[in-house]
Amino acid sequence: MIQPVNGGRELLDEIESAPCPAPRIWWLGHSGFALKYQNAIVYVDPLLSATRAGRLVAPPFAAGDVAHAGLILCTHAHAGHLDPDALPAILQASRRAKVVMPMSVATHAHSLGIEYQRMVTTNADLRVEFLDDRIYAVPSAHPQLDWTPLGGYPYLGYLVRFGRHTIYHAGDGVPYDRLAERLRPYNVNVALLPIGGDKNFSIPEAAHLAQQIGAEWLVPMHYDMFPANAVDIDRFVEHLLEQHPSQRFKVFQCGEGWSIPTE
Repeated sequence: MIQPVNGGRELLDEIESAPCPAPRIWWLGHSGFALKYQNAIVYVDPLLSATRAGRLVAPPFAAGDVAHAGLILCTHAHAGHLDPDALPAILQASRRAKVVMPMSVATHAHSLGIEYQRMVTTNADLRVEFLDDRIYAVPSAHPQLDWTPLGGYPYLGYLVRFGRHTIYHAGDGVPYDRLAERLRPYNVNVALLPIGGDKNFSIPEAAHLAQQIGAEWLVPMHYDMFPANAVDIDRFVEHLLEQHPSQRFKVFQCGEGWSIPTE
């Protein structure tokens, strides 16, 4: 199993103590990220179960050691995004944390032992406020939008507004009509887009969406954690350099942190 470039207590201490006058992002593998701005720490889709079958990359730390989470955002109910072992463990260790999820996911989350009072359910075009920051939801198509009157959209992406910066985490999904129109008003600085698997963006589609919405930075995710999601990341780099030379991008290693450039 491949080991992260940073992990364990060292990485957790870095996340907790790092001064973040600009937003800082750590990749936890797959679609998992830790986001920090000033004193706000937000986890998105943390997949930290070490025993998950077929896993190729070791988790950077144990879920039960995460005692500093403020919010955990889960984009949908699939176990690679709402980890049935990791999520309850994080909530147990981070006693004040709550988990944001699509409305239709609440019953499933409760069946995993997550109390309803620890949940914040949301839907497209709604806003969650956390400290001085705002989190908006937009639908994701995986591979369809699958909207229902009672459940809303079961697959969401999140726009995390940190000061004057906006980070878009797409969850799982493919492009659909008017997605760029939905995203453009938020002035996305960093777009975290899934490129691994047959129900996610192709490399050209990810680059095209980043260009459509004017994202300053494109970050690929959801690749190389499992064999079915394997991507030759060199193809991503080559495509961006050859077809979109003005598009800035960041390719993470698992456990690596990166601050959004402010210039």
